[in-house]
Amino acid sequence: MHPGLAPHLIDSRTLARLTSLASLDPSVIVDDFTTPEAVAALAETEVIISSWGCPPIDESVLAAAPGLRAVIHAAGSVKHHITDACWQRGIRVTSAAWANALPVAEYTVAAVLWANKQVLRLAAEYRERRAPYDWQHANPGIGNYRRTVGIVGASQIGRRVLELLRPFDLELLLHDPFVDSAEAAGLGARSVPLDELCALSDVVSVHAPELPETRHLISRRLLALIPDGSTLVNTSRGSLIDQEALVEELTAGRLNAVLDVSTPDVPPAVSPLYDLPNVLLTPHVAGSLGTELHRMATAAAEELARYAADLPFAHPVLPQNIHRTA
Repeated sequence: MHPGLAPHLIDSRTLARLTSLASLDPSVIVDDFTTPEAVAALAETEVIISSWGCPPIDESVLAAAPGLRAVIHAAGSVKHHITDACWQRGIRVTSAAWANALPVAEYTVAAVLWANKQVLRLAAEYRERRAPYDWQHANPGIGNYRRTVGIVGASQIGRRVLELLRPFDLELLLHDPFVDSAEAAGLGARSVPLDELCALSDVVSVHAPELPETRHLISRRLLALIPDGSTLVNTSRGSLIDQEALVEELTAGRLNAVLDVSTPDVPPAVSPLYDLPNVLLTPHVAGSLGTELHRMATAAAEELARYAADLPFAHPVLPQNIHRTA
């Protein structure tokens, strides 16, 4: 992992738990497996606890770590460092993606509820007016009662969003090619084609994985189907949306957007996304941040405890499912 990440990720209580479970040297934190320190540590390593910034665990790393049996990832996706060589060697892998999904879902739910209430627009107008005004008369169509929210992707985050939205008086739609109508109903949603979801939703929230086949999943054509005044929320990856087409829709004022991700990750300084009044742009902070990082470290400690007790991981990553995950 990134050396500077560890103090933010692992609090003293979790560090004590980890060291009680294994022979752990907290000073050995590497982001390069080729250094002499890393090579010496790998020779005696049975479990790698990884996080963001972990380099690929390839054939050369495995050769240097003959006793490696498991990788416990205290973050989300493992695609950046778990290689085919790991699966071929039978390395057990687990991820705290479920823990990282929670704050993303919470961010999304807040975005959905504020979008339907048009909080950002009303706050801006209030700032300008600074005087009494008949807000009720001027805004008869806003609110969350009987609004339609479309969730694109029944990922861990998408499922958590559906769970959190169920208590509200909303109609929930879901599009996921791997989820049938019965499973969608069990999640509290109605399964629909993507075209229908876009055409019916007051808020469209994207939670599909970044894959070659999901590039521009929300295309120019689908953006045009979204009703005037609706909001697009993206906490997944920027590549899932045709951003050029989205910027055109936003500049025209036809749609609103809450974007925690974009293409590129940091838009150029001249991007209109920074200044458009109908856009809330945040710097990829929907995921674990601050104290939320500790939840992922705690999740890693729990999985290490299961490993030490010779129990299966509670949240295993399986090679047959890797192509469907972020």
